[in-house]
Amino acid sequence: MTFSIQNIIKYLNATTSGTFTDFIVENVSIDSRSLQNSSGTLFFALKGSNHDAHNYIEKLIEKDVRSFVVEYIPNNLEGKANFILVEDTKKALQETAKYYRNLFDFPVIGITGSNGKTIVKEWLNFLLSPDFSIVRSPKSYNSQVGVPLSIFGINEQHNLGVFEAGISQKGEMKILEEIIQPEIGVFTHFGNAHDEDFSSPTEKLQEKVKLFKNCKIVILEQNDEIEKHISSEKITWSFTNKNATLFVEKSQKNQVKVNYKNDSFLVTIPFSDEISIKNCITCIATLLFLGISTEKIQERIANLYPVEIRLQAKKGINNCVLIDDSFSSDYQSLKIALDFLEQQKLNQKKTIILSDIFQSGLPAKRLYEKVSLALQNNKLDRIIVIGKTISKHLKDLPNVISFPSTIAFLNQFNTQSFQDETILIKGARSFDFDEIVVLLEKKNHETVLEVNLDAITHNLNFYKSKLQPTTKIMVMVKAFGYGNGGFEIAKLLEHHKVDYLGVAFADEGIELRKAGITLPIMVLNPENSSFNAMIAYDLEPEIYSLSGLQEFIKVAQQKNVNSYLIHLKIDTGMHRLGFENHQIQDVISILKETNLVAIKSIFSHLATSDDIDFKEFTLEQFSRFEKAASEICESLKISPIQHILNTSGIFNYREKQFDMVRLGIGLYGIGNSEEENKKLQNVSTLKSIISQVREIEKEESIGYGRTFIADKKVRVATIPIGYADGIRRAWGNEKGYVFINNQKAIILGNICMDMLMVDITNIDCSEGDEVIVFGEQPSVIEIAKAVETIPYEILTGISQRVKRIFFQN
Repeated sequence: MTFSIQNIIKYLNATTSGTFTDFIVENVSIDSRSLQNSSGTLFFALKGSNHDAHNYIEKLIEKDVRSFVVEYIPNNLEGKANFILVEDTKKALQETAKYYRNLFDFPVIGITGSNGKTIVKEWLNFLLSPDFSIVRSPKSYNSQVGVPLSIFGINEQHNLGVFEAGISQKGEMKILEEIIQPEIGVFTHFGNAHDEDFSSPTEKLQEKVKLFKNCKIVILEQNDEIEKHISSEKITWSFTNKNATLFVEKSQKNQVKVNYKNDSFLVTIPFSDEISIKNCITCIATLLFLGISTEKIQERIANLYPVEIRLQAKKGINNCVLIDDSFSSDYQSLKIALDFLEQQKLNQKKTIILSDIFQSGLPAKRLYEKVSLALQNNKLDRIIVIGKTISKHLKDLPNVISFPSTIAFLNQFNTQSFQDETILIKGARSFDFDEIVVLLEKKNHETVLEVNLDAITHNLNFYKSKLQPTTKIMVMVKAFGYGNGGFEIAKLLEHHKVDYLGVAFADEGIELRKAGITLPIMVLNPENSSFNAMIAYDLEPEIYSLSGLQEFIKVAQQKNVNSYLIHLKIDTGMHRLGFENHQIQDVISILKETNLVAIKSIFSHLATSDDIDFKEFTLEQFSRFEKAASEICESLKISPIQHILNTSGIFNYREKQFDMVRLGIGLYGIGNSEEENKKLQNVSTLKSIISQVREIEKEESIGYGRTFIADKKVRVATIPIGYADGIRRAWGNEKGYVFINNQKAIILGNICMDMLMVDITNIDCSEGDEVIVFGEQPSVIEIAKAVETIPYEILTGISQRVKRIFFQN
């Protein structure tokens, strides 16, 4: 990607500040944290309700970035860089992408739908790569910002584009259509995602099909309701309607018969689930339109594979962390993976295992010059390259170890060669890097808790949207991140520049410090015996009693520290911890006589912020807090941070934000009302597999205590997860269920320590199939309600022996 900065200035009709030479843009960035930022970067300083990238321009200048698109020039930076001044930097990014798109003239496929966009895009890329040089959206870059960034991946060698477009509100698709400019449209599926942001499903459908405004052809499953909103010529397919362009008949298992024009042919589809089969047929229809022969279609569809579109962070051997991106290798996704490596690193040492790069559209020499620069910018300690081409072009890089093939690497593999490091494993599918992942991954049993880092980011931004721009945010990562994983989530929060982290005990804070977390950390329940360790690891204690205050001052004196930051807790009605009203003067008297500690914040905890029926009590808590905080501040002549709102408080009492709020369970996708939950995304999905399938006869029993006795023949699956993993026994005995192949399977009998059994009599499944224990359905909220507890207890109860996998789309 290269284009002249002078042409962009003219196109945007922008004013400038600085001395602009004929600068050639080599990289467009919106993320100040990316290690790809360099002298060749054009940085767009985006503004949102709770973030402003203009605040990070000075640091970017220190990293040799010199060209910025801004809405204003920050103080003291005039003359220190080149600034392009516009009214709206996001709109300028979109307009620049539109300008860049117009530099190229080749067919573009635009894909939209409620689900399946990324899968169909990746499959089309695989199926069409032998015939075209393809540029496509990396990962799930389909938003108002993601689409422009995808467009900048085009170069002069490409002759086909495949881009996906996603919308969440009215007016967005028009913008994306003007950027992508598709000639061929693909509509995957119409569902209920983002329904809450539209007045009706029809309004949402009308918005989606605006992508096809100028398409010559649109490909979709036959559907009269959708088709009537599309004016372009259409290629439709159907299992039931013989008048569709493609009439598809299900033949024997894994085969379909495609009837197209005056011809018919069989295709083997390597999937059995309905969604994958439909996505395959959409791809077949697209290939037929592009003139791909039936023989090639048959051969290529049979070789399709499940697409892993997520970057996953896993625990590895010898205290390593693995970033698993072992199924793709192109330059655009490499840059994304390198940024994820930096974001998720839990060790200072960084390693990459990288295969030959494919599908770039660039000549090999130019491609590997860019790859080399990206690797050097990320300051990697070790670069392991696998493949003859990459070995040839990167042989002169420092810290490079080369292997001609994956087999050659595996033959020399030594587990002791990888210790205390974060390892990015990124390779094209043909290199079989999954074998490397298996060797480096720490072995756990087959139950995993998948943690969606994108959902955490979404939920964080949702609560930030409720805040004033100046309001700080503390995020609670206590109890192992509410059961989801402490280090990894803390690392993500640090990446997103939250102001504080909160933990329950000093040990949790110490582990975060050892993992490299540098954010301020408040310890909510400090024990006197941990004060020495807290000072050693720069942890800030909550002080809630006179004895605790006096003891901490004593330890501070012994450690010879001054003005050590502490947080005073006021009891305003929770009656758990905190200074009561009659103790405030004693606190003031003690603090007046010492400079060993300094009050960083004064706070309290709401008892019923989630229940509007107790609004008067909550308002009384606010009043008590304001009175106590005012008394302390006036007496000591200080202005510390004040905070009282928790997750439900942020949602229900946003007018009482004070200086900071504390976000807890909401970050993990669990609100305290139906309205709040509609705005949040599910973070945690607990998965297992079917270990064994058996049939039991009438009158036979299942599990301990014979609490379930069959009244007919029953087909039963055993799942390797039990109460030792955190599944409540009360969820058994036909009260609870799991999901297998999108169907509900009722739990039979008592839940055992390590296993549970479910009824699969009417479910088509077999040993090894995936089982959803909780996630979207059943939800943690549903389980908690059924067993008469709270969602916190379900989440935090998931055992440490359950492997956590962190992923980002």
